[in-house]
Amino acid sequence: MTDLEDAVSEFLSETDTVYREYDKGYMDADAALSRIQKEVEDLREKAESE
Repeated sequence: MTDLEDAVSEFLSETDTVYREYDKGYMDADAALSRIQKEVEDLREKAESE
């Protein structure tokens, strides 16, 4: 896998984790969106560095 493919895979995994935790009531919507936003920023940085 390339670094970008690894980054996408990690993004999807982390996002799935956030959705599961939100669905179980472990975090509120603001916290979930904040974590997803961080993952998007990380993925964007990785894509721009390719």
